[in-house]
Amino acid sequence: MKVKNADLERIAATIDQYPDDSLTEIAFAGRSNVGKSSLINSLVNRKNLARTSSKPGKTRTINFYNVDNSFRLVDLPGYGYAAVSKSDKDLWAKIIDTYLVNRENLSEVVLLVDLRHEPTDHDLMMYEWILHSGFTGYVIATKLDKIGKSRLQQHVKIVAKKLKIEDRNLIIPYSSETKENREKIYDLINQVKENR
Repeated sequence: MKVKNADLERIAATIDQYPDDSLTEIAFAGRSNVGKSSLINSLVNRKNLARTSSKPGKTRTINFYNVDNSFRLVDLPGYGYAAVSKSDKDLWAKIIDTYLVNRENLSEVVLLVDLRHEPTDHDLMMYEWILHSGFTGYVIATKLDKIGKSRLQQHVKIVAKKLKIEDRNLIIPYSSETKENREKIYDLINQVKENR
């Protein structure tokens, strides 16, 4: 897949701020600082299209990225950041939930987890919601470049066990730094677009 053009089309907190529903949307969900923005930047070959931050909780809105007027990648606010007030957490949960429940052209929700660590209970809850809502259950395990090749299968096993994933093909280890396994994510996107 060759990406020619990608733009931040819309930043939204409420339904009336969403862009039109003419394009297939693939949403990325995950904890704060798991690498959703870095993933989007690496998929579209742009350094700073999606704003990244070393400080968790940077994305507080739903960000819609239009890719070649063909589909959208959707960056959801991160969850599970302890230093955020309860009212902020409740607001983020409402923003995420409203989008996930109401968006007709949402074709896939992909969970991102940090490959270096066991997924959290929040990750498990999100994953169970993804499956319950009829999505496939893809997981992108980020920060692949931070672990040694010899330990990869061990880390994938930990992710699979916590999230109760039997088909390991649903887990794509990925590095936004080296772009290792980017073609697998492109294949996933193409598959989602074809099946819509």
